[in-house]
Amino acid sequence: MLYPTELRAHVGTPRRSLILPRYTARAVGDTETGTRPDARYVLIGATGQLGFDLARTFELPGTLLTPPRSELDILDARRMGETLRALRPTHVLNTAAWNAVDAAEDEPRRAFALNAEAVGTLAEACQALGTTLVHFSTDYVFDGAKGAPYTEDDAPNPLGAYGVSKLAGERLARERCGSALVIRVSGLFGVARSAGKDGTNFVETMLRLAREGRPLRVVADQVLGPSYTLDVARAVWRVIASGHTGLCHVTSGGETSWHDFAHEIFRLEGLTPSLTAVSSDEYGARAKRPPYSVLAHRRLGALGIAEPRAWGVALAAYLAERRALNAPARPGSGRRTSG
Repeated sequence: MLYPTELRAHVGTPRRSLILPRYTARAVGDTETGTRPDARYVLIGATGQLGFDLARTFELPGTLLTPPRSELDILDARRMGETLRALRPTHVLNTAAWNAVDAAEDEPRRAFALNAEAVGTLAEACQALGTTLVHFSTDYVFDGAKGAPYTEDDAPNPLGAYGVSKLAGERLARERCGSALVIRVSGLFGVARSAGKDGTNFVETMLRLAREGRPLRVVADQVLGPSYTLDVARAVWRVIASGHTGLCHVTSGGETSWHDFAHEIFRLEGLTPSLTAVSSDEYGARAKRPPYSVLAHRRLGALGIAEPRAWGVALAAYLAERRALNAPARPGSGRRTSG
């Protein structure tokens, strides 16, 4: 059952210096991908973690458009349809999502509105225009019982409202748009959530709590593949250029527990907070999460696309990038800042 649309979800606003201008259009010359030089890509959610990195890594032939949510909100079906008809995209990339896993247990109607029902409406609009829909999903569509990396052919079985809503969105995207590409990602961290006090990815949360001097309890019995959105975005564009449709997993290489992920963050940053490993039962989150949700890259391999670098290497690169981004401007450096 799909729930009625009720939510105007906020997909996250990074520091103003990161926000892309209204209706950004980037025309890029030919590459070796063989994609159409007249292709028009509409990116929904360009100020979020993944959306921001998709925008800054775009190098395919064609034009990238990044309309703001005020002009393309997938929860506003009428205006969304009008905007897409005006923009005439060959591809639509949808990164908008309700990602609050625990809150979805309390407000499933809102999670379903954005993660499922709106995706179905978007897919119908893309089908009517002959447009390819690229939609993003999650490792939380799996229950973790397999205990080994999940391939695109494994049967999903989500444990909570968030995962159920994302799986419903996957199915609606593929049922209603014949050329849909659904890309599953996991444990994202990116610079569009690293600036200012409102950073909300796991890395930023751990760093903030550690610097506040708080003792930390982090689950050690949930294993995932943390993923740097910069690396994910680069791989996503390669998948799109291949013309592949259906399902594809794109994450950083390797796996770790949330506890060991936190430990590596602190090691790389030279921090020594009080960090205690706990079980999921001891932690007591509202939403049940899979004990093992690592995604295998079978489809990437079949397409001849290299697996993104290992999560630990990617984490070090991310931390270096965020330090450079958030460093105070030096007098006379010419760097512009915004308040």
